[in-house]
This record gives sequence, C-alpha cells and structure tokens, in this order.
Amino acid sequence: MALSKRQWFVVLSAVSVTFSVVVFPLKVLSTLPNQAESGVQQMNILQAIVLGFVQGMTEFLPISSTAHLKVVPVAIGWGDPGVAFTAIIQLGSIAAVLWYFWGDLTRIFKGATKAIALRDYNDYDFRLFLGIILGTIPIVFFGLLIKNLIPDFDNSPIRSLGAIAIASIVMSLLLGLAEQLGKRQRDFENLTMRDGVLMGFAQALALIPGVSRSGSTLTGGLFMGLQRETAARFSFLLGIPAITLAGLVSLKDVVEAGLSSAAIVPIVAGVISAAIFSYLAIAGLLRFLKTQSTWVFIWYRLVFGVAILGAIGTGFLQNS
Repeated sequence: MALSKRQWFVVLSAVSVTFSVVVFPLKVLSTLPNQAESGVQQMNILQAIVLGFVQGMTEFLPISSTAHLKVVPVAIGWGDPGVAFTAIIQLGSIAAVLWYFWGDLTRIFKGATKAIALRDYNDYDFRLFLGIILGTIPIVFFGLLIKNLIPDFDNSPIRSLGAIAIASIVMSLLLGLAEQLGKRQRDFENLTMRDGVLMGFAQALALIPGVSRSGSTLTGGLFMGLQRETAARFSFLLGIPAITLAGLVSLKDVVEAGLSSAAIVPIVAGVISAAIFSYLAIAGLLRFLKTQSTWVFIWYRLVFGVAILGAIGTGFLQNS
C-alpha cells in the first residue's frame, strides 16, 4: 500500500531522529564552537548584505535564522559571523516587523491605554496587549536563567552544527504533527491571554539554536487550534519585544567591548539588508499561509538537518 506524504514524513523523521541521536551525540556533545564566535567577525560590505539577506529571509520563516546564519557562511568559507553580529542585525528584522504591523500596534496600544483608563479589562485590545507582555516573560526568564547557569552558553556545544541539525529535524517533526493534528479554527479576533502565555513558552524553545522562534511559535499556535495565518501573525507581534531585547543587549555588549570603525559600515549594511528582506518575508509568508499549508517548511527543515549531519559525517563541514 502506498504511503501518503504525511506517513512518509513521519517515517523519515523517525529514522532521521534515531540516526541523529545514535550516530552523532558524541560529536555534538564533545565539540566546542570557535571561541571567537561571541564577537563580531571581520567582513566586507557584500558579505554583510548577503548575511542580512539570510537573516531577513529566515527570521520570520519557520526554518531558524540562527541555524542559517551559522551554516551558510561556514559552508561558503566565510566562517561564523559571531553571535553578536547575528543578534545586532536582528534589529533590521525588528524595524521591518514594526513597519509592517505599525497600524496594528498603534491600535492595540491605544485600545489598551483607553481600556486601562476606563478599567475595562475585558477589552480585546487590552487582553491582546497583556497577552504579548505575558508571552514575553518565559523567554526573558529562561534566557536570564541560562545566562546565569551557563555563562559561556554562546560557546557551548549546543551551538555546534550537529546540535543545530538535530534541533531542525526534531522541530520539523513537531511542526508536521501540529499541521496534522491542529484544528485551525480560531482566527485573530479569537485570541486570548492564555494563547499569549502558551505561545510564549513555545517561543522560549527558540533559546536552543536551530529551533527557530517563528517555527516554535507557529507550531504552538497550530497545536492550540489557531489558523495558520493567525498563528504566524501573532508570532510576529509576540516576537517584537524578545528580538528587540536580544538585539539591544548584544549591541550594548559590542559597544562596551569596543567596535572598530571598519566594522561599523558592514554592520549597518547588514541591518538595512535584513530590514528589507524581513519585510518581504513577512508579507510573503502571511499571503502564503492564507491558502497553503506549512509542509514545504516541514520538508525543508527535515532535509536541511539531514544534509548538515551528512556534511559533518563526510567531513565537508566541521562540527564547530
């Protein structure tokens, strides 16, 4: 009997996860990334623009910008651009999401402010605003917890290519299950504070490199019965505080550590590039999810993870 594409996905995912865990754990757990990764690496303007493109096109698609910003430059021989550069150019993505959702954000903020003044705590805009605030708490809490418990987290084995590949495969499986089991009945007007909290915990999973903030929140939203476009739209709004905080903290750290004048222009070019392509990615994904499923991203993540593991196994990529 022929298997459906969903059955093939489950079979291949199970095989891939088993293969990853059995064959690669020692490599993943024993390999430390290059210690220079925590800084901003030297690069030219063209490289920064290309990395801005990678950031912009992957930040809001459920495929992990962190994974691609590490894998793509390493695969083409540029080396890891550094955690700080990765976080700073996310400010371009924030500018794009603010630009795209400015009308929604001003309406929500004005509505929430008015509701607080009138003590109308059942107001939709107030509940949505509070849901975004409450949904941001988990990633901030666990982020601070990791920073205190694992001071050198950015240089830990969990940032290795092997670990990122395994995360990509596991998240493809979870998104596939969410696509299969999700009811997709609730639209944007039916969001609740509970949705914000639950999606906030899903967002916290993105602290693990390779998970994808957009991917984890979209997966969580589908499991909660949200329509695909609604889950993606709320994911973008929820990500504004988290991505902004990450970018500003990294920018502060880099400024305090000292930033050469030669590095400023490439960083600015990367931020602008990320802003432009992030805007295009947001608009494109929302339009796509109105009529299409997430299976293209599910398959992509599965193939992406397996390809990385294969490249490590054959020696094409170093598990760093």
